[in-house]
Amino acid sequence: MSTTSTTPLRFLKMHGLGNDFVIVDRRTDARPLPAAAIAAVGNRRTGVGCDQFITIEPGDAEADAVMGIYNGDDGSPSGACGNATRCVAHLLMQETGKAEVTIRTVSGLLRGWRDVATGLVTVDMGPARLDWQEIPLAEPRDTLHADLSVGPLHDPVCVSMGNPHAVFFVDDVAAVDLPAVGPQVERHPLFPARTNVEIVQVLDRGRVRMRVWERAAGITMACGSGACAVGVAAVRRGLTDRRVAVALDGGTLTIEWREADGHVLMTGPVATAFAGTLDPSLLPAPAPALT
Repeated sequence: MSTTSTTPLRFLKMHGLGNDFVIVDRRTDARPLPAAAIAAVGNRRTGVGCDQFITIEPGDAEADAVMGIYNGDDGSPSGACGNATRCVAHLLMQETGKAEVTIRTVSGLLRGWRDVATGLVTVDMGPARLDWQEIPLAEPRDTLHADLSVGPLHDPVCVSMGNPHAVFFVDDVAAVDLPAVGPQVERHPLFPARTNVEIVQVLDRGRVRMRVWERAAGITMACGSGACAVGVAAVRRGLTDRRVAVALDGGTLTIEWREADGHVLMTGPVATAFAGTLDPSLLPAPAPALT
């Protein structure tokens, strides 16, 4: 599709449990989207507003589409976003009529499917990464009991779901001043790529309550990859069964860490808030022609 700097750019605003995204289909409009433009769109006062900015790119022999993930605050790339993957899987299943789709991300190939009876969408997020170098940490640590204390938080489980997570188990998630302590953990020297921060209260063997401070996004209503990390961390600590309901501020995700292959499955609802067009003033002007 031919586009110019004066052509509006179409987008969808979607969310998974309030974890919200601006989604642009670059299969039909491949104009440049530099970080500054993504940050302008992601601004909640002067743009559309989103936790992450998502692009759908042409697929390949293995994938129905390629998904790009960018942080809404500064346009920087992100390694994973489970709720956005469920949203894109939903769109691709609607578009193709397939019962299952495959999406290529920077973290690898992810499969998604829908429960016809409930409408809930599941994504296989692949295996959790548990080695300190894979998360990554700045130095060798036991990722089951990382030697770290920040304010009232201590002894996290560190997990990577394609992006880093530090999971802290606490007695009462409501009692933690997450806006104060979250940024300190996110930017702690132990995490050279920064980290997402989850605080978790175990309710019983099948249910936990979670709040999240997302890397580069702050407090969000839900975080799919974070819920996956929490499910893995709780099993590693022996606190829950392998299938657990994770109650977030925006609703509940079901996480299953399969014993057979180590893959993490995430199931929950998706929703479309609205469709719109981005004003060209938010987008970059084309580069001048060389003479």
